[in-house]
Amino acid sequence: MHSIRATARYNRAIHATAELLEKLRIDAMFVGNVARAAWLGGEITSGAVDVLALMNAPQRNQLAMMASNRGFRVDRDELEQTEELDLVPLNFVDPDGEVRVHVLLASNALYGRMVPAGAQAVIDDRELRVPRAEDLALLLLFAEDETTVKSLAVLPEFDRVAFQERLVSIGLGGWAGME
Repeated sequence: MHSIRATARYNRAIHATAELLEKLRIDAMFVGNVARAAWLGGEITSGAVDVLALMNAPQRNQLAMMASNRGFRVDRDELEQTEELDLVPLNFVDPDGEVRVHVLLASNALYGRMVPAGAQAVIDDRELRVPRAEDLALLLLFAEDETTVKSLAVLPEFDRVAFQERLVSIGLGGWAGME
């Protein structure tokens, strides 16, 4: 199991986000900086906490409402503006400064398959789900972070064949960045 390290403020934000999703019984995984830290090490010190969640529209509203009662600041205008993006923007309120939290609805088949297939990671004594190394590489490829994709590709757990098959299945089979 992969271990995640974060500064105290980010640690609290990750725990609060995980607890919120658990209370609502929303199947989710942490992506972005949290997943990067799980696979490649390092400490989370900045940036947003990004989550990919399997939920429907009513759960989206329930998440925002419950978050506002559990230490998160929810901007209603911003929530409305991001509705079409299938994004729930939250801010974890902390004495050391707010932490931005993005909960993205897994609204397509690719994301929908990634969440249940995720890998286990741990922060303190809390288990979290993060993408498999190949799925994180795919997400980072979309974000044009080829350097981190290459770092993931050399991990012993990285399934190069599965990654190439996934690229072909979504029409990116010609990507030569792994060579």
